[in-house]
Amino acid sequence: MEGFEGWDDYAPFYDWENAQTLGRRDVPFWRNLALNAGGPVLELGCGTGRVSLPLARAGVTLVGVDRSAAMLALARRRVARGRLHQNLRLVQADIRYLPFPPSTTRRSRHRFALVMAPYGILQSLLHERELAATLSEIHRVLEPNGTFGLELVADVPSWEEYRKRVSLKGWRGRRGGTYLTLVESVRQDRARGRTIFDQEFTERRGRQTRRHCFSLAFRTLSVPQMKRRLERAGLEVSALLGDYRGGQWDQRADVWIILARKPVVK
Repeated sequence: MEGFEGWDDYAPFYDWENAQTLGRRDVPFWRNLALNAGGPVLELGCGTGRVSLPLARAGVTLVGVDRSAAMLALARRRVARGRLHQNLRLVQADIRYLPFPPSTTRRSRHRFALVMAPYGILQSLLHERELAATLSEIHRVLEPNGTFGLELVADVPSWEEYRKRVSLKGWRGRRGGTYLTLVESVRQDRARGRTIFDQEFTERRGRQTRRHCFSLAFRTLSVPQMKRRLERAGLEVSALLGDYRGGQWDQRADVWIILARKPVVK
């Protein structure tokens, strides 16, 4: 299994599930970081625009990159509805090979003051070589003294294994529309450092029922492990945060955020 598998299937349910779990509680953190970046912003794994769209509405100029055509289709419709084309450009691309040519000037539209990877996107890179390639690309497209911010899903390394648990259920949209149920199983592949979520979404509308089954895999990297990889990629870690208000990180924190900067070469 590769880390990109399952995300096209997940697209129709992504916003519904996240509204009941993470919601938008991380958005003010990324918005504040972006507004103070002093230049254009790149979001890796922008998906349906859960983070990118609120930033664009706040006046941030940014590019959102995602591999999933299904996710981006939803985001593009929202950009059009919100008339946000001036601030937000969406690009279908693989984050291991960013589609921005090498910069020939100190300031270039292909360089970014902030690159951000919210809520576990780098954990979908299941192989060490994929993570190394992505971090190399991030270093390349960052402006000197630019910031890279990433969040790891905090509890993935110790997630309890279970089978066929009803995790969420409720209406999507107005009552009387579609009733969704998520039945989830969790598997830990500790030998390869992966957590696999087997998802079964059931849509019920009137007498019609449809089931959608797919799996999502995440790599179980800790904050210290990721910190070492950032440093190997030439980035200087500037902060380890344990909440969205800037509190200090420790192993028990509910939020795992790392901020790093690209040093200026003299």
